Amino acid sequence: MEQSKYEQFKGQPRLPQFAVPKRYDIRLKPDLVACKFAGSVDISVDVVSDTKFLVLNAAELTVNPKSVVFKAQHKILEAVEVELLAEDEIMVAEFGEALPTGLGVFSIAAFEGTLNDRMKGFYRSTYLHNGEKKNMAVTQFEPADARRCFPCWDEPSFKATFKMTLEVPSELVALSNMPVIEDKSNGDTKIVCYQESPIMSTYLVAIVVGLFDYVEDHTPDGIPVRVYCQVGKANQGKFALDVAVKTLGIYKEYFEVPYSLPKLDMIAIPDFAAGAMENYGLVTYRETALLYDDKHSAAANKQRVATVVAHELAHQWFGNLVTMEWWTHLWLNEGFATWVSYLAADGLFPEWSIWTQFLDESTEGLRLDGLAESHPIEVDINHASEIDEIFDAISYRKGASLIRMLQSYLGAERFQRGLAAYIKKYACSNAKTEDLWSVLQEVSGEPVNSLMNSWTKQMGYPVVSVKINDHKLEFEQSQFLLSGTHGDGQWIVPVTLCCSSYDARKSFLLQTKSEALDINELFSSQSKSDSWIKVNVEQTGFYRVKYDENLSARLRHAIENKFLSTNDRYGILDDSFALSMACHQPLSSLLALMSAYREELNYTVLSNLISISYKVARIVADAAPELLNDIKLFFINLFQYSAERLGWDPKQGEGHLDAMLRGELLNALAVFGHDATINEANRRFHIFLDDRNTPVLPPDLRKAVYVAVMQNVNKSNRSGFEALLRVYRETDLSQEKTRILGSLSSSRDPEIILEVLNFMLSSEVRSQDAVFGLAVSFEGREVAWNWFKDNWDNLCKIYGPGFLVTRFVTAVVSPFSSYEKAKEVEEFFATRTRPFIARSLKQSLERVDINAKWVKSIRIEKHLADAVRELAYRKY
Repeated sequence: MEQSKYEQFKGQPRLPQFAVPKRYDIRLKPDLVACKFAGSVDISVDVVSDTKFLVLNAAELTVNPKSVVFKAQHKILEAVEVELLAEDEIMVAEFGEALPTGLGVFSIAAFEGTLNDRMKGFYRSTYLHNGEKKNMAVTQFEPADARRCFPCWDEPSFKATFKMTLEVPSELVALSNMPVIEDKSNGDTKIVCYQESPIMSTYLVAIVVGLFDYVEDHTPDGIPVRVYCQVGKANQGKFALDVAVKTLGIYKEYFEVPYSLPKLDMIAIPDFAAGAMENYGLVTYRETALLYDDKHSAAANKQRVATVVAHELAHQWFGNLVTMEWWTHLWLNEGFATWVSYLAADGLFPEWSIWTQFLDESTEGLRLDGLAESHPIEVDINHASEIDEIFDAISYRKGASLIRMLQSYLGAERFQRGLAAYIKKYACSNAKTEDLWSVLQEVSGEPVNSLMNSWTKQMGYPVVSVKINDHKLEFEQSQFLLSGTHGDGQWIVPVTLCCSSYDARKSFLLQTKSEALDINELFSSQSKSDSWIKVNVEQTGFYRVKYDENLSARLRHAIENKFLSTNDRYGILDDSFALSMACHQPLSSLLALMSAYREELNYTVLSNLISISYKVARIVADAAPELLNDIKLFFINLFQYSAERLGWDPKQGEGHLDAMLRGELLNALAVFGHDATINEANRRFHIFLDDRNTPVLPPDLRKAVYVAVMQNVNKSNRSGFEALLRVYRETDLSQEKTRILGSLSSSRDPEIILEVLNFMLSSEVRSQDAVFGLAVSFEGREVAWNWFKDNWDNLCKIYGPGFLVTRFVTAVVSPFSSYEKAKEVEEFFATRTRPFIARSLKQSLERVDINAKWVKSIRIEKHLADAVRELAYRKY
């Protein structure tokens, strides 16, 4: 093999800057039957330095070398050589002489590609129309797959304008970022030309070709907004349409800049890897994230549609109008859009208490960032294949939590003024994280730069320990790790606290390892007996708090007496769970704290209590199986009060949050083996099987009922399983399908679990949805791991490099809790490692180690059995 003479261009993280694209004129002709496409492109480029080469991105395309020319100043240069370097996903065009500097046109008159089935680049999705299976053509270019559709400078900072022309079958709808300006029919095909786009990055270019219905509305400014979906589902687009029109108004006011394109289309795609994608002016979604059916969607589905729409529309400003300079700054895009989607949802649906629900985002961020194998928010990206893995809870959830912490520190009004100034300053160009900090610092006069660098440039976060010592309140920070070891990070921590009342507040920046405050100043007015101190008021800071025994006992008392706000009740519980997992406090003190929540009414707090109880039950099953029945009984008693308050049937006029809570509570009672719940679920399920429109099984209850039905399923009693598969096959609502997929693997029979996992890879389940079946019951862990090993090569083939494969690794490996299993997993992957799973695999193995340590510490915990028994049989 001779060495390529283009060695200098290989293995580089970024393209050379010889030339900068200014405008693309793209013509594409997709063939939906053969699943191929042909195209040509003219790129206006500015040649900025002496070069005989043009180097740009291209992947999985074939280019006719004879069709590659450069025209400038009455000169036409033909390429003497065109080479595609597959590994680097680049195309090098070499010319016989140096290109004239200044503007020229680089033309590639003939290239071809495949409409792949990997949900990236220019790909195909399938749908049924009048019972017949058809293909549609869709694009998904973020992060680095525009190069699979046309040769281009596929990096966010190379912004250009795009002029798109498509040749497609006459009967189909063809959409792109901009409105259609001409539509010429040509027998069986038509040529559709679109308006030229404003300046934008390649990853935001979009095309969708297929058969669709739509619903339409206009903003007060006259911008047409449409929701497209499969023929016959148009009514299910109305809710998202309404949210979109109102959200554009909220953002116009908040950013002080109107929406910048002449139209907005949103479209539901049946095969879609992510949740949604913010392509400029043509936002694509999974069906479950855009469609809402009054009869068959649950309250949780409604909320998901609203927050996803608000997230994607936020990107039209933050991401599309102002774009990150490179993928290192991805978190700016995603963290910001996540945070601001809550702001919009709160404006539209104040009754959802969405800022309390935001705490779930923070918790996910804190959980992943408590691993030594986490990564900083700003992460170096040296190759396109590394980008996929950072679309994770650090970029989205930690990012959003840091934005919220900063907003809370600066105050809502100063923060909004700063953001609006940033959007105006960087509109139509690219920005780095520091650019945002400088603008906010300028507007607020606060040290934003140094404060925030401590949070974005290093990974992890602190635990702030608080104790009373001789009339002083002492604070100390150290890096929190779930493994229980101490890292050496140090932060500038915006500490807030209140003392026995939300009127007595104090805040300061903890800039050193430790600090002390005089307690008498804090407690001047209160009686000391039932006084309490809560740090990180309303949980706006991205850190954990550890209290000494005395302060903890007072907080437990304050929770029982309902003195604390919802967010603070959530935070105390979540921090205690994390400290217990890290072996910083005994399990018995976590359980004692949990019992203080028996009369909790808030949805988000109870929902977190439920998910913590699942994790505790699993770890006890490994550490002290003889206590498992008592633990389950304790949890059943713990949730009984709220479950009885809500009852099985929705009450007239009850709120959205109660509707979501009822399902989660019944789900928990079923999983913990509460017979009355399981029997009632089965009774209702049988009525539902005879009449799908029965009021006894509204959508909000279905997931819990399906899980309850699966509790009794085993290889000799399969009827519930068969019935659920029948419901799955008969529905065409994606939300109902994913509800069922998420319930099947909760069976306790390993043989059934194996059958379920095989079903997930069958042609009946869209490949994006198979991950819903991975949340297997405790009894199914081993089967899932063996199944995963048997199917590993197949999974890599189906999902290729991409983030879906990492979900399989995480879901199957993380639930284990022994060092032996970690070793076995490492050995399996020793010969099968792939760069795109490296980080997820390390994180999953670390989780197994953390579980193993936790198991070890529970086994030596004195008096645990007595504490559990006392809680299980306590009479309230």
